[in-house]
Amino acid sequence: MSVSVIIKWGGQEYSIRTLSEEDTVLDLKQSIKSLTGVLPERQKLLGLKVKGKPAEDQVKLGSLKLKPNTKIMMMGSREESLEEVLAPPPENDDIVNDFDIEEEVIEVQNREENLAKIARRVKDYKVEGMNPPRAGKSLLVLDVDYTLFDHKSCAETGQELMRPFLHEFLTSAYEDYDIVIWSATSMKWIDAKMKELGVTDNPNYKITFMLDSAAMITVHTPKRGVVEVKPLGVIWGKYSEFYSKRNTIMFDDIGRNFLMNPQNGLKIRPFMKAHLNREKDKELFKLSQYLKEIAKLEDFSGLNHKHWERYRAKKQSQ
Repeated sequence: MSVSVIIKWGGQEYSIRTLSEEDTVLDLKQSIKSLTGVLPERQKLLGLKVKGKPAEDQVKLGSLKLKPNTKIMMMGSREESLEEVLAPPPENDDIVNDFDIEEEVIEVQNREENLAKIARRVKDYKVEGMNPPRAGKSLLVLDVDYTLFDHKSCAETGQELMRPFLHEFLTSAYEDYDIVIWSATSMKWIDAKMKELGVTDNPNYKITFMLDSAAMITVHTPKRGVVEVKPLGVIWGKYSEFYSKRNTIMFDDIGRNFLMNPQNGLKIRPFMKAHLNREKDKELFKLSQYLKEIAKLEDFSGLNHKHWERYRAKKQSQ
């Protein structure tokens, strides 16, 4: 059964009709974010209660018995300036709450309700193409925060927080891969960060498109409850002519983002404390060599990216 609600915020009303009873309160918040720009953690939904208490993120909408077009008032504010992009975030960093995904994968990867969520994203999420996909190229999907950019340290410009070798890495990767940026934030701030880092209009490489948190889905894990993940099936469903699990690799510093496609994920060491580590961080330099080696393969499915350093060293010694 579908769920339809109307969100009242800032003197306006926003209609949401794309959710089902199996979706959660967090799914609703993600839909609200895509319409209003207010991040889920900043939203307070008035009147959405279970047994007299505010409904938690993992609660399924079907259990709330909402009538069609129920009006819900939201309190919360958008991020308002680039300074907030560059300023330290709250201390509840996702990286602290990450976990080893291997034991959770079997429970999550092929669950019907999760595949249905991916199908809805393929149908409903609108990708704003920046450059056309190139036939014969593999796909590299990149996270932003702590992968390309230290988003916790303070700085006057994003350049100070940029991971070393970023532009050299992207230039090298672009020879063999179409490049997609996927961050668990709003598109407004992904765009702001990419411009600040000089990525968007760099003459040496092109970004095919960017995805924000609205392209993510929530999944229920046996041990950790409800978490958000980045399902590559959304990209494969929209661009099946070009990309699949055979030619896709994804870098992220948070392992749980790979729960729906663990074979394609490479967990990168997080780039933190830029001012202290800028001189010694060579992760992107080394990974560019790994990408160059595996680009020679027709199928990535046999690789274990957990051992990328071993693979790279072996190939370089031959």
